Amino acid sequence: MDKKRILLIILFLLVSALMAYAIYFVFFRKTTPLSTAPIGKKPTVGQNAFPTAGEGKPITPDTAPANLPTSQTNQPTFVSEEIIETPKKITTNYTFDRVSTVVETPVRSVTTVGGTTKFYNSEDGKFYKIDSNGTVVTLDDQVFYNVKDVAWSPKNNESIIQYPDGANIYYNFETKKQVTLPKHWDEFSFSPQGDQIAAKSIGIAPENRWIITAAPDGSSVRLIEPMGTNQDKVIMDWSPNRQVVALSRTGEPLGDDRQQILLVGLNKENFRGLVVEGRGLQTKWSKEGTKLLHSVYSANSDFKPELWIVDAKPDSVGGNRKLLNVQTWASKCAMGDERFIYCGVPEQLDTGAGFAPAIANQTPDILYKIDTVTGIKTEIPTENNFTVDTISVSEDGQSLYITDKNKSGAFKVTTI
Repeated sequence: MDKKRILLIILFLLVSALMAYAIYFVFFRKTTPLSTAPIGKKPTVGQNAFPTAGEGKPITPDTAPANLPTSQTNQPTFVSEEIIETPKKITTNYTFDRVSTVVETPVRSVTTVGGTTKFYNSEDGKFYKIDSNGTVVTLDDQVFYNVKDVAWSPKNNESIIQYPDGANIYYNFETKKQVTLPKHWDEFSFSPQGDQIAAKSIGIAPENRWIITAAPDGSSVRLIEPMGTNQDKVIMDWSPNRQVVALSRTGEPLGDDRQQILLVGLNKENFRGLVVEGRGLQTKWSKEGTKLLHSVYSANSDFKPELWIVDAKPDSVGGNRKLLNVQTWASKCAMGDERFIYCGVPEQLDTGAGFAPAIANQTPDILYKIDTVTGIKTEIPTENNFTVDTISVSEDGQSLYITDKNKSGAFKVTTI
């Protein structure tokens, strides 16, 4: 047999062997299974192995009714946006007969006390009230020119009248009694019964600066708490339940965006502090004094003012704290009762508005009735563009009395 035939036979055998092995490898070879851990057991994690994920659990959707977030402690942590429900907004479309002009001339110190709305007319220097028929009548023929501010008694027909030069006068509109009060008294607040006033007595020396109380005519002076150099941190605002005479921003330091506010009582009570989430504090008491509406600004709100409401009775200070998701100042709001508030809310606010409220003086406000329990905001539509300066609400909650930052006069807005 020649060599060529022998080589062909050898090549044929090699090709046949390779084909046979390929058929075996593809179709008949048994594969080694991957190592798996038994169900219910976690495989051992070696030094260089990736950790394994734990067993997943089904996610149950939150089916609780939407409500405002609350705080459970005296010093609550900040409530993140993710868990704050945006309150529903209800818009009504009718605006007929809703706004009327009470007086067209410049006015000051419009307030509703004891069911009667009173104000000072800057043009003629007289004081007026609006009677039950909506008629404007003078309280007295006495003229008081160039009045800066007025503190009204909630019960009696009397007031403390302040002038730009610091002069202070007590005046009773029924008896015509007039008493000059010390010039170093400032920021007057009447007690709920109208039988006393509270004020700052600001002496030249820090040791002579006190929170005081007195009879409205300046007699029976009593020293309540020393202020020292902190008089600018004190808000004189006698609570309707008579327990708190002032608020003081002199509590424990809590960082840049939090403050502890101290409640000042009449008898050196050691009330718990109230924590607020920001700076630029403005406050309004509810009608019974159980709640404190307040506005503050912080980095969390882009330094725009935000409204909060909180329990403020001394035995429950800080409880039920709620962020209302409304960006405005407390000075643009009036408390109707323990639940409902009425506010002028700027249509828009620039970042940093809390630092300089005057930048919103040309911005129109939208009027809202806000339910502090559910968070529902109901718009009170008007054809007027108001930029609220002061606002007060009638006893029945059916009328608002508003002064505007850019218009003279006082306006009545029907809420129903």
